[in-house]
Amino acid sequence: AKPPEMRMRAGHERSQDTVPRSVGERLAWRKPHGDMLRPGAERSAPGGVGYPVGMGFPADEEGREPMEPFDLSGRVAIVTGGNGGIGLGMARGLSRAGAAVAVVGRNREKSREAAASLGERAFAVEADVTRAPDVRAMAEEVAERAGRIDVLVNNAGTNVRKRPEELDESEWRMVLDTNLTSAFLCSQACRPHMLAAGGGKILNNGSMMSLFATPWSPAYAASKGGMVQLTKSLATAWAADGIQVNCFLPGWIDTDLTRRAREQVPELHDRVLARTPAGRWGDIDDFQGIAVFLASRASDFVTGAVIAVDGGFSASG
Repeated sequence: AKPPEMRMRAGHERSQDTVPRSVGERLAWRKPHGDMLRPGAERSAPGGVGYPVGMGFPADEEGREPMEPFDLSGRVAIVTGGNGGIGLGMARGLSRAGAAVAVVGRNREKSREAAASLGERAFAVEADVTRAPDVRAMAEEVAERAGRIDVLVNNAGTNVRKRPEELDESEWRMVLDTNLTSAFLCSQACRPHMLAAGGGKILNNGSMMSLFATPWSPAYAASKGGMVQLTKSLATAWAADGIQVNCFLPGWIDTDLTRRAREQVPELHDRVLARTPAGRWGDIDDFQGIAVFLASRASDFVTGAVIAVDGGFSASG
């Protein structure tokens, strides 16, 4: 049985070898890509527990593989700031789901160490994502080395903890450029490669500071509020291209950035625990799941969404 026909944009044609991009086609079948497991095969889940693959997605009459909705085999993901913190946690999830991961950062050695920890499919790319020429070169290098770009995680971030009256212009611009402008530049540079691959996924690191703020994070809060709106703008602009764009909002996560915050605000640790229903600070590996979901076919009809990953902190009054 042949897959249903899909409407193409004017001037575009689809060869028989192109992976189908319509919702119906993607849910019904997919051609083999990478080392997909056969129906009924067992894959080891985290912890070594086997689970059946392909359940509910039988192969078609021509023998094409069933879709495993969270499988990222054959996909290529870029994670900016992926050499530590939340970015490394997301890179771990993407790698464990089968993706090749490009760890992008300014610190070459730290990025190489992170990539080595992810396995043989991962590699490091040195780039300053606040500079457009670096970003364009980075996207071209990833596409040349890995053959395609399917997923972009805009995770690079920084903060300067000062009250508004104490923050100078250079600090303001540095935070905005790192947190927000970099996401725009990387998304823009990766879009042509995603179109060539038949579509893609963009995951933007927002923050609960996009929902509420503190007196000592004016630039950070502004950049993260902007990230939410950038996400929605890109989502509506590129949905017809088969590119889904979503934003995740980390809560209080145990990272180098928040450790410094706890040093500066001694009562912060206990205040966070008191308000977080989950009763703990988050861990970088708590982001493996959201990374895989938003990067996979499981989220093909999810775009422009803003998802809190905070142990219930933002839901707690």
